[in-house]
Amino acid sequence: MFFDSAIAESIPRFFTPVLLAAIGSALCERAGVFNIALEGMMLIGAFAAVVGCYYAGDWTGGLGLAVLAGMATGLVFAFFGVHRGGDDIIVSIGLNVLAVGLTAFLLRGLFGVQGQFDDPRIVEIPKVDLGTIADIPVLGSLVSGQSILVWFAVIMVFATHYFLKYHKAGLRLRAVGQNASALRSVGISPQWVKTGALVACGILCALGGAQLSISNVTLFTEGMSAGRGWIALVIVMMCGARLPWIFPAAILFGLVDALGFRIQGLGLPQQFTEALPYVLAIVVLIAAFSRRAKQQH
Repeated sequence: MFFDSAIAESIPRFFTPVLLAAIGSALCERAGVFNIALEGMMLIGAFAAVVGCYYAGDWTGGLGLAVLAGMATGLVFAFFGVHRGGDDIIVSIGLNVLAVGLTAFLLRGLFGVQGQFDDPRIVEIPKVDLGTIADIPVLGSLVSGQSILVWFAVIMVFATHYFLKYHKAGLRLRAVGQNASALRSVGISPQWVKTGALVACGILCALGGAQLSISNVTLFTEGMSAGRGWIALVIVMMCGARLPWIFPAAILFGLVDALGFRIQGLGLPQQFTEALPYVLAIVVLIAAFSRRAKQQH
């Protein structure tokens, strides 16, 4: 059977990094910040998770350092892009370039290797076993035995949707994106609201990177975010930063990613199967812009 338990088991592992980054990007979008530094934030988070695991000897150390690294990248973006008035796109490109160079430099400086680093002290994030549910064909593989970050990402979809729609702080964040002057007139600083959105985005992207480096595998490879940040950005643009649409879109990309590995077994070139999610992203983006153009006319 082409779609079996093995593919079902891999779908959450593939969509979780993209989903976490997309949630963070949606927060920035609603706050009026055009953040295209998701790729760099994920890469720094992936590296920090491996470093934390290696020195702490435990996966909690990896997640903790990834969270701190995500906060730091969000604050760097906020300092240059929000408080110093820098252009969002230029700051984002700077962060993406910095992430590639910094992780490669630290990989050599800390571990004396280049390209890839793995070690027995890098501990995998534990998985959640759902007992008898795991015995259900296909569905059991889909929901049981997944990383705690998979469940965290799913919970964050609903929590973020509630936050943006009903919570006072979420309403303020949306107000910043729609009319910052009105929010300033009631004594609330738009700059600090945007800073909060960027820090949250940095943390979510870093946890997405941790899913890549200490859950999907237990190693770090230079450039291992491999365009997933850009796919997350496409999803947010396609869905208009609406969480109820972002979730199924991320699952679709996870499914395509998983099917790509299965197709490799049929003898197709690896480069072709790895390009499938990006081809889908381009097709979906063109369709979304075409529909928007028709609505405007």
